[in-house]
Amino acid sequence: MFRRFVPHSVMRFMLLRGIMRPGYETRNPAGAVKRYVDVITSRGLSLKGKRVLLFGYGGRFDIGFGLLKEGAAHIILSDKFAEPDEPHNRKMFGVEDKYFFADSGGLRPRPEWMTISQDDIREVQLEPVDFILSNSVYEHLDDVEGITRALAALTKPDGANIHFVDLRDHFFKYPFEMLKFSETTWKRWLNPPSNHNRYRLWDYRRAFSAWYENVDIEILFREEETFRKLMPQIQPEFISGNILEDAATKIQVVATKPSTAAQ
Repeated sequence: MFRRFVPHSVMRFMLLRGIMRPGYETRNPAGAVKRYVDVITSRGLSLKGKRVLLFGYGGRFDIGFGLLKEGAAHIILSDKFAEPDEPHNRKMFGVEDKYFFADSGGLRPRPEWMTISQDDIREVQLEPVDFILSNSVYEHLDDVEGITRALAALTKPDGANIHFVDLRDHFFKYPFEMLKFSETTWKRWLNPPSNHNRYRLWDYRRAFSAWYENVDIEILFREEETFRKLMPQIQPEFISGNILEDAATKIQVVATKPSTAAQ
């Protein structure tokens, strides 16, 4: 309940300043970039000369900068909710004159390399991109189906989406705690300001399959023993009967061949 009623701005400040445990891209941006590159190259693709949309970039330029250094031609930093983290960005990239410049608003990317979009992704007007990437963003969306359709419409026919999704309750000590409560109780009393949609693996499979011909979901981590112990308390809609999927805590989604119906 504390998490539910703390303002989002306070939670964000605590995350960015390390008071709360930040996400992987914040803790290890170089590792996050390498992970994207590894998935791309494992599929016989390349970042070289490509347009990339980083969905839910979080206000920091690290991942976009890292992707440029890996050969991407242009990065779109998309986040409806996050303002640029000025102290961090200036400290990290203030001397990178090739990619950034300072004005009265702070440190900003040079538009030939990187652009920032704070528009709703369902309404934004952008040229299609080769790759759309995100990490620990999808579990916070309040319109998974609508946003997935919008991302499909922004993906080139031969492009790819790569999304890492954390299926745990973000009070990480209790990874399946959120699955114990009814929808009414969760929405009214417990859902944090960042929103946790409680989608499970099969929900994401359905959402992506509606707008992409090829959807590959890989389970990166699972906590089967913990799930089995808590199963009597978990709401039935979160139990599929496939313990491998039910106990999944982190997944990787790779979606290709966007449907023309998404346009």
